[in-house]
Amino acid sequence: MQRVQGKTKYLLGLQHLLAMFGATVLVPFQTGMDPTLALLGAGVGTLVFHLVTGAQVPVFLGSSFAFIGAVHLVLLEQGLDAVKGAVIATGLIYIIFAIIIKKVGVQRVQQLFPPIVNGSIIILIGIRLSGVALSMAGLHANESVDWPALLIAASATITMIVAITVGHSFFKLIPILLAIVIGFFTAVIVDVVFHTQFVSMEGVIHAPWFSLTGETFLSLTTVPTFNISAILVIAPIALVVFIEHIGDMNTNGNVVGKNFIENPGIHRTMLGDGLASLTAGILGAPPNTTYSENTGVLAMTKVYDPSVIRLAAIYTIILSLIGKFGALIQSIPIPVMGGISIILFGSIAAMGAKTLAKAEIDFAHPRNLVITAVILILGTGIDQISITSTISISGLAIAGIMGVLFNLILPKEN
Repeated sequence: MQRVQGKTKYLLGLQHLLAMFGATVLVPFQTGMDPTLALLGAGVGTLVFHLVTGAQVPVFLGSSFAFIGAVHLVLLEQGLDAVKGAVIATGLIYIIFAIIIKKVGVQRVQQLFPPIVNGSIIILIGIRLSGVALSMAGLHANESVDWPALLIAASATITMIVAITVGHSFFKLIPILLAIVIGFFTAVIVDVVFHTQFVSMEGVIHAPWFSLTGETFLSLTTVPTFNISAILVIAPIALVVFIEHIGDMNTNGNVVGKNFIENPGIHRTMLGDGLASLTAGILGAPPNTTYSENTGVLAMTKVYDPSVIRLAAIYTIILSLIGKFGALIQSIPIPVMGGISIILFGSIAAMGAKTLAKAEIDFAHPRNLVITAVILILGTGIDQISITSTISISGLAIAGIMGVLFNLILPKEN
């Protein structure tokens, strides 16, 4: 795996920071937790993951959306101390999964996820993220088009396309940074012409220089309590996220061209995920998960050096400590990130198609057609299904489970 040297490495790390920032801070906003600690948990958790996996896997870990409802409920009813204890318990469940996988062997895990299942799930991951990207870009479902936002998003998308396809070799490494710069200036012009307010520096002006003060410090130093009822609300969601972890590892491996399921092994990546979430619980952050946004950056830049991801993790930790830096990142207009995400998420879906093509999957065979059809339709059509008032299973997990089952029960020969 190639290594990146010099100033380019610092720019590539910054791109990964920008890619994960929006999603990581959105989760604590929706749960009522502290965004500063979510960033701190993501940065530290990513470094823990890389330590456990032998610094081989170019993965960034950030706040998981799967736990939003459960964490919000426990925070309201039992407080942050109970949330911390439950998130720590969630990390322990991941660790138990890792031990079980180590015992049964990675070969059995691979048998459950052949290319027909892998490729279809990877395509699905990209498709499921498409609605988020288009909404950020001003194309809201069943609503009128936000033309100023769409103009800003288009400037970012076009910049990325030009940088990737016809740009100088250096520009091909930093398409996201270029898109943010062009998109930001486009937003300034749009604000003047259309009298909108996509760009505002007010948050930067009022943000503190040092973040770990006041309520943030109190949240950080809150001692976890292990309340059984809180644990039963939050921790079981790990059973659902398990399938998504395997899908993300397959996606990342297919982008990089390595089999991370086998080496360093899914048991080690699961252990890394578990220890990262356990660390997040201690710090007062939501549970962590691997981020598809950063996998999209890998696909765009074709730079797979894990040290670049670790640099992004260090940036994230610094960002969590310096309030004005975080506020500056947050000042990037949402349509700019939407325009960038169109390419990032589309690249993930394209990598899934590449997986199917590389495996020479024959869709004239009814078995292959059925497996892909079930995965794509269930995963696209189902957002999530509530199991209880606090636990839900995502369409991605449902599609993955059904894909695995159909792969096991359908005959391989007519």
